[in-house]
Amino acid sequence: MRNLVAVERVCLVGHGLSLVFGLAGLLLILPNPALIASLPPFGQQVFGWSMAGGGVVYIILGAVTVALYGLRTVGWQNLLGFMLPAIALSLGSELVGTSTGFPFGHYGYLNGLGYKIAGLVPFTIPLSWFYLGFSAYWLARAGLAARGLNPWVTKLGAIALGAVLLTAWDFVLDPAMSQATYHFWEFQDAGEFFGMPYRNLTGWLGTGALFMTVATVFWRSEREIASRGQSGVPLAIYLVNFAFGAVITLVQLDAQFVIPTAIGTAIGVVPAVWLWRSAVVTPTAPEGTGEAQEPQKDLKPAVQRL
Repeated sequence: MRNLVAVERVCLVGHGLSLVFGLAGLLLILPNPALIASLPPFGQQVFGWSMAGGGVVYIILGAVTVALYGLRTVGWQNLLGFMLPAIALSLGSELVGTSTGFPFGHYGYLNGLGYKIAGLVPFTIPLSWFYLGFSAYWLARAGLAARGLNPWVTKLGAIALGAVLLTAWDFVLDPAMSQATYHFWEFQDAGEFFGMPYRNLTGWLGTGALFMTVATVFWRSEREIASRGQSGVPLAIYLVNFAFGAVITLVQLDAQFVIPTAIGTAIGVVPAVWLWRSAVVTPTAPEGTGEAQEPQKDLKPAVQRL
């Protein structure tokens, strides 16, 4: 297990660094062709490869991080119970969406995100739905379970809140990826909401709620809720991915895009941090004893089963 944790941490750090590297490439290097031209041939080749495959790398690292995290926290059955519906149903929505315009609006993927399934959807897209969806759902479920609510209220609330957190990410992701200088996909019709169709947002909400509902049904073994410390990985994944889209949106697009960024922060980042803070505090060991302290008395009723 320690080896898995070590690999998980390396992947998490690599995921974050690849996002930072991507920001540097998109915001600093690409807008300065003279800087690229000044690189030696090998440097230009590496930069070209990184821009062509960087999106694939950061998504795969994010998916591996969350998969390893899920394996050690909820077990392989629950992990697959979430991963398979998330990947299958999001891929189905994306294939239907790129073919018919439902449920996201008429759009198409460009290059930079890897091999396209059926020539339409990059294979990395369902992976991103999985790792952000799992992170959002886990934060919602851990935070609500710690409130001592009825188990069914916790489950239904986690689906609703998780889908909202996932959709909040799209408030900055879509402008950054479809309207900034370097496009990864594009809408074929100008959208009513800052270039995005309103149904794109409802499509995100519905797709997230759908696979989270199916995952909840197939969630097999019962596990104790995650502590605040255990929920650090999902929170980190959520925040760094939101920040990636927000920075591109705010830097490369005009001032009006402060509005969707602020909305995404209000319904995504703020609740995510609140849910993380609501989770049970991790018991700590007294100095020199090596034994964990009991949770404080008023927290005990909150430790219920997922």
